[in-house]
Order: sequence, then C-alpha cells, then structure tokens
Amino acid sequence: MSKAILIALALASTMVQAGSFEGLSPVSRSVAARQAGSTGFSADANPDHTNATLYIWTDKYVYQPGEALTLRNTVKTNDPYPYTIVMYRQNNQTGKKVYLAANKTSDAAIDIYGRTFEEGFQPVRVADQTRAVTVGEGGWLIGSAMTIPSELGMHTITMELRDYTGSRVLKAAYFKIGVVDELVNIGGVISGDTTWVNTKAYKINSLTRVENGTLTIQPGTIVLGQPRTDDPTALIITTSAKINAQGTRSRPIIMTSSQPFGSRSREDWGGLVLLGKAKINVAAGTAFIEGLDSRPYLQYGGTDDTHDCGTLAYVRVEYGGSVFTVNNEINSFTWGACGSKTVAHHLQAHYGKDDTFEWFGGTSDLKYAVGSYSADDYADWQLGWRGRVQYLVGIQHPGVGLGNRGIEGDNSEFGATDQPASDPKVWNMTFIGPGVAAQDETTGDASPGIYLRRGSRGSINNVILTNFAYPAININGAATQLELTEGRLALNGILMWNNNRLKPELANTVEAQVTQNPAGTGVQTYAADPANKFVAADPMLTRHMEYSDPDFRPLLGSPALSPRWNAPPDDGFFDQWANFCGAFGSENWMEEWTSFLRDIDIAGPKQ
Repeated sequence: MSKAILIALALASTMVQAGSFEGLSPVSRSVAARQAGSTGFSADANPDHTNATLYIWTDKYVYQPGEALTLRNTVKTNDPYPYTIVMYRQNNQTGKKVYLAANKTSDAAIDIYGRTFEEGFQPVRVADQTRAVTVGEGGWLIGSAMTIPSELGMHTITMELRDYTGSRVLKAAYFKIGVVDELVNIGGVISGDTTWVNTKAYKINSLTRVENGTLTIQPGTIVLGQPRTDDPTALIITTSAKINAQGTRSRPIIMTSSQPFGSRSREDWGGLVLLGKAKINVAAGTAFIEGLDSRPYLQYGGTDDTHDCGTLAYVRVEYGGSVFTVNNEINSFTWGACGSKTVAHHLQAHYGKDDTFEWFGGTSDLKYAVGSYSADDYADWQLGWRGRVQYLVGIQHPGVGLGNRGIEGDNSEFGATDQPASDPKVWNMTFIGPGVAAQDETTGDASPGIYLRRGSRGSINNVILTNFAYPAININGAATQLELTEGRLALNGILMWNNNRLKPELANTVEAQVTQNPAGTGVQTYAADPANKFVAADPMLTRHMEYSDPDFRPLLGSPALSPRWNAPPDDGFFDQWANFCGAFGSENWMEEWTSFLRDIDIAGPKQ
C-alpha cells in the first residue's frame, strides 16, 4: 500500500448530520453504491453512525493573509468500516468552500484523492494516528502548506468522514480560525456605542469596562486576553451598558488566551462579567462583584428585575479565571443582578480557573451551556438568583484539583433566610465528575455532583450525575434541609451512576449516593420516594470521557431516554418536549461551535 494511502487512512472527522454534498438523488446514491461496490465493499459497509474519534487543530486562532497554516489531527477509528474522506476550508461570511486534496484544491466537491462524485469517490479503511500533520511540513494535502487567503473574517476547516458512497456524513471535525488585517489593543474604558468587527482581532491588555453604551461584537470575532501580574485582564459590562455579542453556529465569538497553543493555562486572563440592576438579597441592595475589588464601576444590584444586560449567543470563553487576590478569582461567565430581559444561549466556558457560570442574584436565564475542564463549580448561584436554565453539560478534567461540583447552590452566605431567596428552575443537565479529589474540598462529602446549602430554594430536574469522587448529592445545613422538607426546594429526575469514587466500598445505589450534613435520613427518605424519580443506573452515554472529542448523548436503550422522566413546564422558555434525563436527547446541539481541545492532547503534558 502506498505512503499516501497509509497517511489517508489516518484522516477522519466528527458527528452524524446532513451532508454538504447536497442534492444527491436516490439514483445518484445507487450509482455511488455501484461505484463503491467495485472496490469490494458491500452495500451495508457503513452503519448509520460511527464510533470514531477525531479532532483537528492549527497553529493558532488568528492569521493574516499570506501566512502559512499547519493543520494536525488525531484519530481513533474504533470500527472497521470504509469511509469517503472529505476536507475543505469554508469562508463563513460567504459560505464558499475550497475542497482540499493531495497537491490540489478545488471549488467543486472532491474527496481527499481529488476524485469527484461522477468519477467515483475512493473509500478507505481508516487507521489510528496521533498528532499527525495533515497540512504543513511533513503533511501531504495540498503540498507542504496552506496559505491563508485574503478573505477576511472567520473560516472553518472541516474534515468529514462519510459513508462509502460519499452521500452521508457520519462524522465531521471542525476548527475555527480568524483571518484579520489588524490586531487592536483594548484597555481601560469603552464609552458609548462601540462595535468590534470580525476582520480584526482584539487584545485585552487591562481590566476593561464598558460604560454608557452598547458593545456590539460581530459573529466570528476573536478576542485575546493578555496575562498580567497586577490587575487581571477582563471584560466588564457595567450597569450603564449592554453587550450585543451574537455569534452563530458557524461563526462563534471566541474569547481566549493570547498565549501560544501548548502554553495556555487557566487564569491567563479574567473572563466576561455582566452587571445589572435587578434585586439581590443583601441588606444594602447593591454589592461589588466577586472576583474583583470595590471600585465604583464594579457595583451591581438594584430594584429592576427586568434589567437588560444584553445578549450573548454562541460565545466561548477560554482560559479565564485570573486570581485577583487569594481565593478571589473571576469566573468565565458572571451575571451580577442581570434581569429577565438579558439573553444568554449557546455559551461555552473552557479551562477556567473558577466557576464556569455563576449568578449573583437577578432573574437572567441561560439555555444550551457547556462547561469544560474548569477548576471549580459548573453552575453556581447565590444572593437570590431566580432565573431558569435548560440544557447544561459540565465535564471535569481527570486530575487532582482540576474540578469541583456540578452545581453549587446557595441562598446567601450572609443569611440563609435573606430575601429574595435563590429560587432557580433548572432542567436537563449532565455532569461528568473528575473521579478524584476536588480542588477546594479534598475530604468529606463537600464536593458532590450537586451541593445545595445556605438555604437555597429551587427546582432541579432531569439531571445525570456520574464519576464524582464524592456522593451525587449533598443537602448541606439545617436551613437547606428545611427548604427541602417544606417543598420550596425540589429535586426530581436524578440519574446517578458510579459516584463515590473515593469510597469504592459503597454500593452503587441511590441511598449510598445521596447524603446530608448535619447527618440524618431526610434526604434518603426524599430520594426513596418513587414520585421524585431518583434512579441509580448507567446512563449509557456515547463517548463522555473521550476528553478532546466527547459525545454526551445517551445510547439507544439508555435509561435517560425512558418515558419515566417529567416534561419541563410550558412557559415560553423551556422546551416542553425535552422529557429525557440529562442535557441531550438525540440531537448534539454542541456541533461545530464548541471546542474541547486539551493542550495535553494537541501539544504536550500541560493539563
């Protein structure tokens, strides 16, 4: 077998979806089947899905026209099937695709051998490979390098693993790059209406705040946070301002570290902070946001529960969490007293030092959220937050001190009965624990999947909890236990499995995976009530611990898909049809706009 074929066998891609070779008719598919048959593959050579793992990456996120790009990939096939392999670069502003093959590019659809559909695609069986160069020195596609075009804006490099006919995508892997003509330094005060465009990249060099206007960030814009040893670099939307950052699936807004790939770390910069004027349950009605200090512009809170902090859609915040003082870090995403007119959906917090998503009072909502490899909690609320969340997944890094709780829910550290009480409504969450001791609490049961304390109320529904070192659930404190007894705190539909990893002597049962402090049997009694639907069973997730390319969807036959689970309320926010347990049914809503790449997997030993 030739060297080119052997290299080609290592190329693969990610996710079941409709293909980009649009419009293949049944007749065309029949032709493709006959063409594939000539290679010796049977008509049922590919199933409806693939178990292959693949991730791809380049040298960096931001390029200028004329630069050379190196592309690498890692693939684990996990199956024997033949695939048609397709690769292209797409200009996400225009939709135009340039297909890539060995020593060749084409505006027409071709496979990696340069063959068109009419000529007959060349399906191959795919072998495993790690950190392989696809384009660049030592690579084989389009010669030795890919030259960045003069087309400014966000581009996507895509690798598709199709069935043997080439007519159906079984997996697709994506990497986003920004082609820009300028790197703009940002710092200090942004006053009045301002727009950041995707033809430029923005480097935040200080604690930066927006006042008296709206900061609009175009889809596909890349923002780089610069590490500092004094003030952290962070983006603060003050109470007199709004943010309008509406990315798309193909053009997410990426806020990330300015450091080279392989050298990035948690707390390279701060994160994104939105401050509003809704109610919080502190005596003065206002407070200074956690993670920073007491500068006047960092104050939040008020009486307007509809306050609009702006809109976030398809935004990734990576490598945030600067430490301002000891035990005082900035979260990846922070909402301080944001009101009900605030919009947030399709957000990812990746490699943060502190919490992924935290709410300090207010009434803002969140939908479609991803937390990956942060070092603290994944959904954290306090000071009277009364918002709603649906579809949130959190995966913790498998290392000591690299993850904490899935949910940390407080009413207030200042007074467990302070009003308005924290009373969120949350549905459809999946949390994957690290399986080892947590960052802050390395003894006892203080770092479970769900930790409710300090009098928090709320309704928590259809949640999967697995692989935590401690119990699945801990109801902490007499005030919180009273809220559960009185029905102001409710949990319904909890699927738990393989928790208590530090206590292997404990049975994998509901009773063993729920606890309370001070000790008692109240939570066990609650969990044992069939009406509350606490279940100890394997959720059968597709690939939840393939860390740079996870898939959290339940497999066919999973108890997460059984008809026992309740449907969310029909209130205009929740999807009432989502009567499954966990953040996913059959749809992978993370497709394309998220990234789970770990530097340890793409460049070396950093975690």
